[in-house]
Order: sequence, then C-alpha cells, then structure tokens
Amino acid sequence: MIRNPILRGFNPDPSILRVGDDYYIATSTFEWYPGVQIHHSKDLVHWRVAGYALDRESQLDLRGIEASGGVWAPCLSYDEKNKLFYLVYTIMRSTNGNCFDLDNYVVTSESIDGPWSERTYLNSSGFDPSLFHDDDGRKWLVNLEWDFRLGYEHPGSIVIQEYDPQAGELVGSPRSIFRGATDMGCLEAPHLYKRDGYYYMMAAEGGTGFGHAVTMARSRSLFGPYESDPRNPIITSAKEINLNRRGVDDYLKPYQYNPDSILQKSGHGSLVETQTGEWYIAHLCARPLASNGRSMLGRETAIQRCEWTEDGWIRLASGGQRAELTVRPPAIEPFPFEREPVREDFDGGEWNVHLNSLRVPLDESWASLGARPGYLRLRGRESLFSLHEQSLVARRLQSVRAVAETCVEFEPDNFHEMAGLTLFYDQNMFYYLRIYYSESLGSKCVGILYADNGRKVELRESRLPVGGWDRVHLRAVVDGESLTFFASPDSVDWSQVGPVLDGSKCSDEYSTSGHFTGAFVGVCCQDSYRKRKCADFDYFEYRELDREE
Repeated sequence: MIRNPILRGFNPDPSILRVGDDYYIATSTFEWYPGVQIHHSKDLVHWRVAGYALDRESQLDLRGIEASGGVWAPCLSYDEKNKLFYLVYTIMRSTNGNCFDLDNYVVTSESIDGPWSERTYLNSSGFDPSLFHDDDGRKWLVNLEWDFRLGYEHPGSIVIQEYDPQAGELVGSPRSIFRGATDMGCLEAPHLYKRDGYYYMMAAEGGTGFGHAVTMARSRSLFGPYESDPRNPIITSAKEINLNRRGVDDYLKPYQYNPDSILQKSGHGSLVETQTGEWYIAHLCARPLASNGRSMLGRETAIQRCEWTEDGWIRLASGGQRAELTVRPPAIEPFPFEREPVREDFDGGEWNVHLNSLRVPLDESWASLGARPGYLRLRGRESLFSLHEQSLVARRLQSVRAVAETCVEFEPDNFHEMAGLTLFYDQNMFYYLRIYYSESLGSKCVGILYADNGRKVELRESRLPVGGWDRVHLRAVVDGESLTFFASPDSVDWSQVGPVLDGSKCSDEYSTSGHFTGAFVGVCCQDSYRKRKCADFDYFEYRELDREE
C-alpha cells in the first residue's frame, strides 16, 4: 500500500510528473539551499531524494530574504516532443505591506538529474506559476495575479500568457481567466490539464492552513469561462467545507481543524496518470500533534488514488473528500530503494543529499569536506538570527520521535565563538545546544540558547563545564512536543543539559510571524569577530524512533 505522507517532513507544494516509467515530485524549499527538492519513484510507493534543480547563486540568490520567502511552489513539466524538462518557480523576496515582491523564472534540462540551465525571467505579477504544454505545441504560463489594492478581493485571479521557448520570454498580454471554483478564498496553485476536449483548471483554495482544499473547474476553451465541479472541493480536511471566506486574508484558520482527519491542511494538488492508465493526485498535508495542534514537521506530501466519472469529473477513489493514510497502489511492480544509513561520517567527499544550508550554497569557503578528511569543518560566521550568512548545515526533521547526534572538536577563545547542535525552524524560533567559552565559569562549556518568536533566551543555570573534553558529543531527542539535550565526552556516558523543552514551538502554529516551513536538525558554528574560527564535526546522525529497522 501507499502509506501517507509519502514525503515526510517539510515537503510542501508538490508538482508530480511521469516521464516513461519514472515519477518525479518537485517541492518548495523556501529559504533553504539548494532550491527545489526533486524526488523520484518507480511505483508511487517508494520515494527517494534524487537531487535539486537550483544549485548555484546564478539560479538562486536568497541573501537577506525573510524566512518563508524564497522558492515557492515549483512546477515540473516535460516537453515530450523536444525531450526537455521545464521547471518554473517563484522567488518570493518580500511580503511586506501585503505588496508581494517576487520574480518568476524558468529553467530547463535534458535530464532530471541536470545540469539545469541558467534561469530565464518570466514575470513578477504573482506567485505559483505553472507551465501548460498544449497539444498544438504552444506553451502557456498561468499564475496567481496578486491583488494588493484596498477594496479588491485578495489574493486575486489566475492569469494566462503564452510562453515562447525560442525567444525565452512571455508574448502577448496576460488575460484573467479564473477567480476560483468556490467561495473558500485564498485562490492559488493553478495547474492546467487537457482531457477529452476539456481544459481542467485545478487550484488550491481556502489558504494553506487548516481550511486548505483542492478544487477543480473545466472549460471547452483555454481562456474560459470555467465551470466549477459541483462536488467541490475534491480534497479537503477542513471542518466546514462550505465556509465562505472569499476575500478574507486568513491562511492558517485554526478553527477549521478537523479532529476526524489525521492528514490536516490537505490541498495544493497535482495530477498524474500512470503508464497503466490509473490516476493519482499528489497534495500537501500536515500532521499536527494531537496534544497541542502544532505541526512540527511542516507541510508534507501525500498521494491519493482518483477516478474519473462518466460525466468527466475527477473524484477520490475512496469516496468523499478526505485524504486517506493508506492508498491502493497502481498495478506496477514494486520498486523499493535501499535504506539510507542513519549516520553521515563526512568521509565520502560529497555532500549528503539530505543536507541543506540557509540562503547561500554549501561551499569550501565556509563548509569543507576536504580541509580535514573524514570531518565537516565549519568556519564560524553570523549568528542564527541572521538573514545573510549563517554557517548552518541541517536536514529536515521527518518524525516527531527522532534522535539527532554529532561529535564536535571546538576550542572557543571567547563568548563570541560557538558551535553545536540545533533544532531550527527559522531565525526567530530555534533551540541551540552550543559549546562556547564562559568567562564566569572560566571554562569551555555546553549550554542552551534559544529564540522564542524572536526573543533570545539563555539557560545559564544549566551550563555544563567541558574544559577537559577534547571531543564533545551532543544529542537532541525529540519525543512528541518534548525536546531534551544531552552531552557526553565519549558517546557512552550522557549527561542531560537543561530542562525538557517544548520542541513543538518550532512550528507554523506557534510562529507569530506568519511563517510556514518546517523544523530542521543540524550543526552550526559562529564567530562574530570573523577570525576564521572553525569547528570540526566527526559525524552527524539522524535516527527516527518510529521507523522499522
């Protein structure tokens, strides 16, 4: 069976594509580097991270971009005639003043593994661009046209404009063709499909929170008018599906939490037909903790089996509108991938595909696998509060029962120099088990610093002197909403550092900034004096306690 979510942890806004016998899903990466994570499957059941499309600054420049900005809602498509992959994506630069400053780009590649081309600018009128390849060979870009004007409906309408691949630009004038299939509001994520003479407009409505949904409309003409599916929305977990919120700026909608649904926030869909003629929809979802409703893992990706009705509408094969945890797979031979090791020893000379950095690429100037073979050497840079150059290497938290562990060699000279292990949501919300030099203790020590919605907190009463330790092993244990830190000189005898903390604060629901990403665990190093102070990490281990070994 397909067991949802298929892409666990922070993997929102899925765009699914089949080319031959291979399936790919592109997901949003926001302020994390590299950009646009691409996942691969042969059977829709087993998935692996294949790589990233945006791996250099000429494609992706994120310095100074606020958390939850950056890469939004990529759309992956394929030109069968020219054997060329297309990827369109948004770089959201600012949402200040409700005036969304953004750019939309397209990159191409002959192989899903790259190299992907330099980016080509498309427009800046709104987010969630999607490229539709019509059967006459013409290509059309649809995106949400953001409307910031007072007295007008937010967020706006879906507009369409032709893309000329030879000229590498949009041609003609944009036309508004769709204003939503329901009154749920927060229209976004348009995708066009063509079947049996109809153009189908799939969209997300209800906001990317607990009121989220997938809707469908159709037209005999590309430019509309589009007729709404009488059963809309076709997928939602919202408590009240007919709640009228058109024109209301309210994306999270906690009052729409549905206690009868495990997969909350179901919406933002993308369709695929298998080589066996079966239909599935990939969509985002979330699994908030039952104890407090917070989604530490962020928005994830699930998949549902679909069927077409005799009158040409698509429905969940399970009936109803609610996303299911287990789904019947297609009639395809199973294709599992090898289980990935839980420990990265940094001895292969290449970056682990799960490791990411913030806003800037991983490169030898600050993150080196070669300076000391068998170690990751991080050169200290800016604080974890920075929006520019942090020396942070992290991976997605994909279970609320997990252990992250590392071993670091680090000799700080003063309190400006730090290195250690972090559970990180964004620069306003993180927990940091750090090694630093304490003047009051007269020793190298391990202590906890954290940010609570932008407020810096230091737990001075629980510091642990480690002046006699050449190597410091650090461990973070996540168990539901609980986060507990430990330190050890030998990875055998562990001492708890500080109290049990509330790790669930690293979530969309706790954020007061309106952010919507997910928690990461990783290692980092700071040096405010820029003396090139370095920390050497021997390994990074990530184990999930609820996965079968």
